[in-house]
Amino acid sequence: MGTRYAVELAAPIDDAVRTRLVGLIEAELAAVNRAMSTYDPRSELSQFNRRQDLRWAPASPRLLEVLDSASRISTSTQGAFDVTVGPLVDLWGFGPQYRTRRVPDDALIERVRESVGYRHLQSDPSAGAIRKRHPRTQVDLSAIAKGYGVDRVAAILDRQGVHDYLVEIGGEFRARGTTAAGRPWRVAIERPVEGRRLLGEIVALENRAIATSGTTRDFFVQDGRRYSHAIDPTTARPIEHAPVAVSVVADTAMQADAWATALLVLGPERGYSLAQARGLAALLVAASASGFDVRVTDALRGHLLG
Repeated sequence: MGTRYAVELAAPIDDAVRTRLVGLIEAELAAVNRAMSTYDPRSELSQFNRRQDLRWAPASPRLLEVLDSASRISTSTQGAFDVTVGPLVDLWGFGPQYRTRRVPDDALIERVRESVGYRHLQSDPSAGAIRKRHPRTQVDLSAIAKGYGVDRVAAILDRQGVHDYLVEIGGEFRARGTTAAGRPWRVAIERPVEGRRLLGEIVALENRAIATSGTTRDFFVQDGRRYSHAIDPTTARPIEHAPVAVSVVADTAMQADAWATALLVLGPERGYSLAQARGLAALLVAASASGFDVRVTDALRGHLLG
C-alpha cells in the first residue's frame, strides 16, 4: 500500500499475545497487498491490469468485495469515484511508477481517457471473476484498499477477543470500544495547509471509522498553476478547487475511504450537497482568503468534540 500501519490497544498484553497478533495482522495485510497492490507487479490486480483482452479472469473474494463496494459508490456519485482512473493518475505523474510531473498533451489525455470509466469494469461474484470492457482499462484501488486493510485488521482483533483498539493505515482509522481511560477514541482532522500540520476539529470515534482525503500533500506546480493528485474522472484532469480536505465517518474504513475521495473530487459545494442528501457524516474544509470554509453535515455533528 506504500504506507505504514499502527494498532493501539487500550489494555496491556503480554509478549506472546503481541507476537501472535503481529503475525496475524502482517499476514492479512500481505494478503491484501498480493490481491490489490499496484506497487507489486506480481499482485493479482497488477496481473489483471496487464491483460489487454475482454475475457473473464478469476478474482479472489478480497478483490471482488472491494470492487463491489467501489462499484456501488461509483454509481452513487455518477462516476466521481472511479477505480479505473489509474491510467490518468499515472499520466499526470502521480502513479506508483516514477514519472516527470508535467501537464500532458491534450491529445494524449483524450486517448487515455477512452479507457477510463467505471462501467468498463465488470465483476461476477457468483462466478468469482472480473473482466474489462475496454482492453486498456486498468484498476487502481488506492482510494479504497487502505480502508479495506484497516477493516481486515479490525476483524482480526475482534476474532482474537480484543475489544478496545484503534487501527490506522496511512491516515485511515477504525476504532472499537474505548481508550484505557474509558473515553471514546479521538482523531484530530488536519486543516488543508501546505508544508505544516494545523489541527482542526476533533472527532470521537465510537465503533466507527474515519478517513480523510486532501489536496495539500501531493501536487505539482507548472507555469504558476497548481495541479493536485486528485483526478476528476469526468474531466480527465486534476480537480481545480482551492486546497481542500474531506473527512468521512462511516461504519467501515473502506466506506469512509472511498466516500472521502468521492466528495473531494466533487468539491466543497457539490460534495457537501451529496453528503447531506445521503446522510453521510462528513466534514469538508476549503482554504479561503479569510482562512477556512468549514462545512459539517448534520450526521457528523454528534461525533465532534467541543
